Amino acid sequence: DELAELMDVDRVQMRLDLLQKVKGSTDERIQYSPERMEKVIKECVEKSGWGNQPKGVYQGFVNYYCHNSHVAEVADVVIEDGNPVVKKVTCVVDCGIVVNPTGAKNQVEGGVIDGIGHAMYGDFGFENGKPTANNFDRYRLIRMKEAPMVETHFIQNEYSPTGLGEPALPPAGGAIANALKAATGNRLYNQPFAKTPELLQPKKQEIIG
Repeated sequence: DELAELMDVDRVQMRLDLLQKVKGSTDERIQYSPERMEKVIKECVEKSGWGNQPKGVYQGFVNYYCHNSHVAEVADVVIEDGNPVVKKVTCVVDCGIVVNPTGAKNQVEGGVIDGIGHAMYGDFGFENGKPTANNFDRYRLIRMKEAPMVETHFIQNEYSPTGLGEPALPPAGGAIANALKAATGNRLYNQPFAKTPELLQPKKQEIIG
């Protein structure tokens, strides 16, 4: 997203343009499928209503690849009582043939919510060489009331089944960070985001006259 901002181009279109450049490549370093990633991105843009949300809803987009699965996520953030709140995450996954749809959906939802928890609250530090979070009462996890709605979609194809326990988790943090940038104007680089509350406050509009 930062590159797209610097280049003053659409962030999603920039990703699609880059994928076009590697289609048909024989470079062994490119392990993902540009065609499958492109389909995931376009499906996520459509299902999430990317760019067509009502005023006050800020969106962040991310696409990701790991364990041979292709993922795209859009996070919707709103400002409530002066603070940003994650209301919804739309996730599109290409993991090949979905053997157990209910189990697969649960894995994606759990991964997204866990990813939000790590990004927003999970702080694991050290003091005098010892971990400060040495039990669950010292480690902040996401709470039920903080969990957003997760809308999951799978790309239907006949490819062999691929990983699903991990792929939905990491991109959740990136999608939220991009949505928070849209909501507050601040770019967050350090997790957990809640540890820097000053960056979670929307920038005040300058009043002229």
